[in-house]
Parts: sequence; structure tokens; C-alpha cells
Amino acid sequence: MTGPLAVADGRIAPATPETIARAAALLRAGRLVAFPTETVYGLGADAANADAVRAIFAAKGRPADHPLIVHLPDAALLAHWARAVPAGARRLADAFWPGPLTLILPRTAHAADVVTGGQDSVGLRVPSHPVARALLSAFAAAGGTGVAAPSANRFGRISPTTPQHVADDLADRVALIVDGGASDVGIESTIVAFAGDRATLLRPGGVAAADIERVLGEPLAAVGADAPRASGTLASHYAPHTPARLVVGAELASALGALPAPVAVLARTVDRPAAFGGAWIAAPTDPARYAHDLYANLRALDASRAAAIAIEAVPDDAAWRAVRDRLERATRGDTDDRD
Repeated sequence: MTGPLAVADGRIAPATPETIARAAALLRAGRLVAFPTETVYGLGADAANADAVRAIFAAKGRPADHPLIVHLPDAALLAHWARAVPAGARRLADAFWPGPLTLILPRTAHAADVVTGGQDSVGLRVPSHPVARALLSAFAAAGGTGVAAPSANRFGRISPTTPQHVADDLADRVALIVDGGASDVGIESTIVAFAGDRATLLRPGGVAAADIERVLGEPLAAVGADAPRASGTLASHYAPHTPARLVVGAELASALGALPAPVAVLARTVDRPAAFGGAWIAAPTDPARYAHDLYANLRALDASRAAAIAIEAVPDDAAWRAVRDRLERATRGDTDDRD
């Protein structure tokens, strides 16, 4: 379904108090609602309604053993979902909630297998986007305890940062898309697990690892074989339909001739050659701005009808860690293990 048709059929609605009340009612009725967060748009369902949660998996084409993140209006509902909240997790919640941080904690009986992917842990987050907070509060006022919400896109593909991205991907699979504008951060939340003696970074994201370690007072542990599964941690993810390749800046110009034409390019420091006739996007050189624009840029290049996408590699330093993670997964090339 095209963008204008999606708007015309009423699925995209501005984030008015009336729309938020309608969205909360739809969630309580077991329907799927897409809504903005500061990271990306989420595909929400009542986390306490197993059938509604299963509808998320059907809509996305997502494997049933892949856990979801439960979004809460505030930290007061932690005890409903988590049977233990270590002191370090409390410190992180106090420091970064509301915000782009997900905590993986031992689950209570309220967290069903369909939400946790059958694991003994559950992912929890308090988003900071004002529309998400209003919706979660309205849902809680109506008796809800949390909204399970992965990114509102088809499994393995580019995450959505605008309501139109959601409509383009999910069409009639969602009852309502709440329009809160473009997401502020643009990439997913940082995921930290408290499944053992130490906190473990499972996915870099909107909160820097150095800031988390500063609050914890110790380094984050390396991911081990027993680390819980989490969203966005599979080898291939965030991928355009068009085959994409990472290329270091010094080799970008020569790589254009080696890729099947036409080529679309996401550059960062390299100028567009005068003779280049394909789609070319000059991305910001600041990591936060780059992250904000990343998924919209990838979607634009994917829509350019190119045969291949060349992406200039980003620096190998801490400021670019989350972006580098997304680009490496987006260019992996596999099709059987995407989230």
C-alpha cells in the first residue's frame, strides 16, 4: 500500500488526546497500534494478552522464540514484570529512564513465554517520547500493565522512524499508527542484561556504554554463551532489500565500478564524483545526527531502484559504536536470521 493510501484509510492519525485515548482502547481490545518512541516507532500490543502479542509476530513475520521489550509508563511497574531488580539496575533506571535504555531482568509469572521467547528474563523500558508516555499512561489508567513493542517493520528490515515508514511496511496489519513526528534518536535502545553477577551490554544504542559504566561504577561484562537472547542482536538485521556493502572511504570511488549498476551511495566524508549518475546521500559527519538520519537514508536508497548500495564505513571508536553495529548487521547479507 502506498503512503497516500495509508493516510487516506485513516490508519495514520495525529497524536491528539482523542487519538491517544483511541489507541489505548485499541490496545485494551487486543489490537495492534504503532506509536512513536524516541528511538524508532514501535508495534505495540497489550503485553498481558498472549493472543495480541502473537499478532505482533504474525504482522512482522518474526520468529516466535525472539523476545520482545515491554514498554512501561514509569519504573513503578518494574515489580510487576521483574522478580528481582539488582541495585545496579535500579541505578541505571534512575539515571536513564525515561530514555533509550532497555533492562533485561529475571521475569515474574506475569511475563508470558510469548513475550520472553521462553526465557526466564524479560526486557523492560520506559521511553521518553511524550506521545509514547501519554499512550502508556492512558493504557495504564485503563488497567494495562505494559505494552510489548518491537520496531514497527517487517522482520529483518530497516527500522521505521516516521509514521509513513510504518504504513509502507505494515499496511493493513496495524489498526492505528499514532503520528508523533520523526523519532529523535533514530536507532534502537541500548540493551543491558542483569542475568548473572555482572551487567552485560547486549546491544549498543541510544545510551553510551561509557555512561552506563560510569553509573554502575564498573565495566560492563562481555557477552558470553549464556547471555539471554535480545532484540536486534542477530547477525543480520536492519537490512534494506537492495544488497548493501560497507566500504572504507578511501576505496569508495573504486568500489563503485566493481558493484552492479546502478549503485546508490551513503557517503560520509567522500564527495560525489562529477560523473556519478546514481542516488547519492551525503550523511552527517556527527555520530548523533548520522544515527538520527540513518534509517530514513537507507530507506531512501532502497527505494532508488539501485542494484546495489555502497555505504561508507564509519570510524571505529566509541562515539560510533551503535551506528557501526547497525551498519554491520544491515550489510551482513544473510536472509535467514533477521529480527
